[in-house]
Amino acid sequence: MTHRCYKIAVLPGDGIGPEVMAVTLEVLAKLGQKYGIDFVFSQALIGGSAIDQTGQPLPPETLELCRQSDGVLLGAVGGPQWDDLPSHLRPEQALLGLRSGLGLFANLRPAKVFPELVQASPLKPEVIHGVDLLVVRELTGGIYFGQPKGIFTTETGELRGVNTMAYRASEIDRIGQVAFAAAQKRRKNLCSVDKANVLEVSQLWRQRITALAAAYPDVTLTHLYVDNAAMQLICRPRQFDVIVTANLFGDILSDEAAMLTGSIGMLPSASLGAGGPGVFEPVHGSAPDIAGQDVANPLAQMLSAAMLLRYGLAEMEAAEALETAVAQVLRQGYRTGDIYTEGTQRVGCREMGARVAAAIA
Repeated sequence: MTHRCYKIAVLPGDGIGPEVMAVTLEVLAKLGQKYGIDFVFSQALIGGSAIDQTGQPLPPETLELCRQSDGVLLGAVGGPQWDDLPSHLRPEQALLGLRSGLGLFANLRPAKVFPELVQASPLKPEVIHGVDLLVVRELTGGIYFGQPKGIFTTETGELRGVNTMAYRASEIDRIGQVAFAAAQKRRKNLCSVDKANVLEVSQLWRQRITALAAAYPDVTLTHLYVDNAAMQLICRPRQFDVIVTANLFGDILSDEAAMLTGSIGMLPSASLGAGGPGVFEPVHGSAPDIAGQDVANPLAQMLSAAMLLRYGLAEMEAAEALETAVAQVLRQGYRTGDIYTEGTQRVGCREMGARVAAAIA
């Protein structure tokens, strides 16, 4: 067996971040032993813990470590003790700094309903059973970044708020290429979501995504307007494989898709650029109210590690083994508090990690 070696930047962050990260690193080490992968983990400060020790949410040495790595595993940042800081010093600024510093323009958020957790969703089991979709969201353009933006005073003295939804063809092309490639690795269906019946920026979006399709003849491309897509996600979510959409629409639709799974504690994400390392993190926050109590759900962090293996390192076999181990532990009836239902066995963060490691071994 040929050994591969990868340098992984580990940013545990705040709150439950260090707890869920610790058990995830143990699981990755177990995977490495089984599949001939050597992981070199280097930890660094980010978020509130970085503010406490260095005065800034994203120290330059943290960003440099990330740039020199093959992938970045991120925990969660933030907490009430940093809420009163000026906005440029808030822990969350570290996330924006990471995205811009590493050139991350594509956010991948899977929403997969494990059969064992269908009762945890607010939707009917027959609607969500078998749901397994991926939202590919453009991360660095669109209405959040377009110019002009701001609150202005008109000639008549009235206040007017302005945000500009703008995309260049090159920005649409690169997110489209990520989405088509992701669809090729899945069930080969891509749905592009826009508002081309009203917005010129969406008309350009649809033109560019349609033009890209010729380079991916094995992928079936469809289009939906965003309002219809929001409805379809609730009434017929199984129809979706990969969804690609603009920053604002992706922000909303990926959170809506998250609720299909029943718990945000189960959801991983990946942020990718044109090359270089991606950032892999759970969708959940730092949950300071339960930090240090060994009750946090580490599965989203572990599934983020599986995304690191799949999308960051192209270690498909190890990625599938990790996802299979998580499913196996759920089948065995083990649950952390956020996904606990009557008749299952409640375990803590460390024991859930040990169970997944055992399933891999």
